[in-house]
Amino acid sequence: MTERTSRLGGRRRRVIVGGAGALALTLGTLATGLTLPTATAATWPSANGSEAVSATKNISGSVDGGMKRYYGTGALGTGGQNEDQDPIFKLADGTTLKNVIIGAPAADGIHCSGSCTLQNVWWEDVGEDAATFRGTGKTFTVTGGGARKAEDKIFQFNGSGTLNISNFAGQDFKTFVRSCGNCSTQYKRTITVTNTEITAPGSVIGGINTNYGDSLTLRGITIVGDSSKKIIPCQKYIGNNTGAEPTKNGTGPDSTYCKYSASDLTYK
Repeated sequence: MTERTSRLGGRRRRVIVGGAGALALTLGTLATGLTLPTATAATWPSANGSEAVSATKNISGSVDGGMKRYYGTGALGTGGQNEDQDPIFKLADGTTLKNVIIGAPAADGIHCSGSCTLQNVWWEDVGEDAATFRGTGKTFTVTGGGARKAEDKIFQFNGSGTLNISNFAGQDFKTFVRSCGNCSTQYKRTITVTNTEITAPGSVIGGINTNYGDSLTLRGITIVGDSSKKIIPCQKYIGNNTGAEPTKNGTGPDSTYCKYSASDLTYK
């Protein structure tokens, strides 16, 4: 399928096929004794070594990185916001990736080809996007970890199904999570964000397309540094499959598309 990315809609010109072989990460022993850090700025983790990545690493199964930092070099090391960048990691359907730090340059972060679980994954300086979720009728799970310094989006939802994000820290971003606004094939997408800390500056927590039946549920959201409440919890759009920029369609809770109440948001 041929796709093009726009800054709001997140549509891509092509499907990334990845580069070099399987990722060789040591399972078990590297992660022994590690605990899941609390998703706050004060506990942003330190790396246990670093590795430069010059071509996309394709992984499958369950992979534990032992809190090693991976960063782009060569074709993955431009450090820009150019569209259609390859990811550092491409995950096969059903893959779990945990205890990994993605440093800078971060390229296009992580691509999930289908259902995936990202557990305790941290992005120190988001590139194009932190993670992009693909596939039809899949379940995507992000639990623990954090991402900061995203000039555009942290999470991009291009496939269909359900995306669950919990116990995460999002800092300094434009949009925390976005349902693709102008992909050539569109779907209904369901997004839930729980027990997550959002730190300003930021523009939108979740962007969804009401005309495709998307929904965003927010529970236990802590918003830091936004006493004037400028960050929009839920931005509604009219999406399309033509590549045009989607139009805005209102904000605020409505029990159908934007599912939250004032008690679900705590400002600090």
